[in-house]
Amino acid sequence: MTSSGDLSHASSARERTHRALLVVDVQPTFCEGGALAVDGGHDVAHAIAGYVAEHRDDYDLVVTTQDWHIDPGAHFSDTPDFVDTWPPHGIAGTAEAELHPALASIAPDASVKKGEYQAAYSGFEGRDSTDRMLADILLDSEITRVDVVGIAESHCVKATALDAHALGLATRVLTDLTVPVTVALGAAARSELTAAGVHLADSHAQ
Repeated sequence: MTSSGDLSHASSARERTHRALLVVDVQPTFCEGGALAVDGGHDVAHAIAGYVAEHRDDYDLVVTTQDWHIDPGAHFSDTPDFVDTWPPHGIAGTAEAELHPALASIAPDASVKKGEYQAAYSGFEGRDSTDRMLADILLDSEITRVDVVGIAESHCVKATALDAHALGLATRVLTDLTVPVTVALGAAARSELTAAGVHLADSHAQ
């Protein structure tokens, strides 16, 4: 992780963008072979890594979020309905809950973990290692615009983008750098995001 001093020095060496990239829940638990797998998860992880390598200077901050469940109560179920209850996933301290190996080189400026003792879909429910919530991290760096990518478009990406927009941040979801649980849920999520005022864009149209 880049220290605040290093980040300040890097920012002073170039023009501030006031933009942040939010990389939501790109973890093995949500990729093929994981406890709550989404088809296309591995491909999205590698695509995000490539995007960050090419566009890192477009952002003042890159922030990752992780599901990090210890005892989230009714969020877990042995008979999940896949709407409000889910099979155990993102268990804190397990390899599945770590960031996807494809992200090993992205060097996030901040990382937040969410959902220790409750369901948590939005990255704005997460805290970093110093107990700062995501909104405070962005505020401290004078972020005004965010791009949201990750897994899954229909759930945690959607929730994070809606919360970012509600906070007054100009918010985009880069649709080719995310993947929904199902095609139908993805379409519904995009409709909800658009109706709320979140912009949908392709990362290649930068």
